[in-house]
Amino acid sequence: MVDTVVYIILGLAGLAAVFPLMYVVSVSITPFSEVLKNGGFILIPQSVTFTAYHKLFTESAIPRAFWVTIFITIVGTVINLVLTALMAYPLSRKALPGRSMFLMLVVFTMLFSGGIIPTYLIVKSLGLIDSVWAMILPNAVWSFNVLVMKSFFENLPEELFESARMDGAREFRILLQLVVPLSVPSLLTIGLFYMVGHWNEFFQAIMYVTDRTLFPLQVVIRELLMLTQQPLENAENMLPTETMQMASVVTASLPIIVIYPFIQKHFTKGMLLGSVKG
Repeated sequence: MVDTVVYIILGLAGLAAVFPLMYVVSVSITPFSEVLKNGGFILIPQSVTFTAYHKLFTESAIPRAFWVTIFITIVGTVINLVLTALMAYPLSRKALPGRSMFLMLVVFTMLFSGGIIPTYLIVKSLGLIDSVWAMILPNAVWSFNVLVMKSFFENLPEELFESARMDGAREFRILLQLVVPLSVPSLLTIGLFYMVGHWNEFFQAIMYVTDRTLFPLQVVIRELLMLTQQPLENAENMLPTETMQMASVVTASLPIIVIYPFIQKHFTKGMLLGSVKG
């Protein structure tokens, strides 16, 4: 009886999660005349059209914003992982002089920040305004991810490090040839955090970028979502704002949805290994 109740609750929760996605996808591929006939609500379209997607990628700023976001995501994630690993590895070594102080400083940045205005002044003084690097470098390292990776490194057997040092390997070579290959689950986990953050980049873009050609995907989609729908004289032939909005939401969400299943097992394993000391 208890199992039945649990399955029912999980089923309802699953439907609640899938329902908004089905609605968005359905509206994006349904002729707007059919959407109007159904009072603006439709889950299973009777006819399918990809006109919204065609117009989205040919007559809007989406293609350019898409490539800007791809660049930010790929380059930013690589920089994030490299800097996070270089910071987490020495912090995982108990012999590091001043280790406790450095750890305290990392934790301190999780609790307090310099504020929006000081951060803006730093970005401006570095000449990053109206540059894609303004959406990458200010968040090059996340303190939480440093601590997760440090915890993972600490779980690696100390005998491996001692053996490598006896063979004459220095710390950088140990990190590159020993630690990194053993840390793939942790790197994929943290890489997913960074990747999703860059893909959803919005706040830094509106703060530091005024050049519309450098707007990432989320900023352009926000502009589409803010457009007011114009009165339609011919719903069969005209493409309303709402259909474009739904198509843009699907376009922004689909890459993450496609990539996540391939790294899900590494994501779960990385979270467990990075959170248990022993």
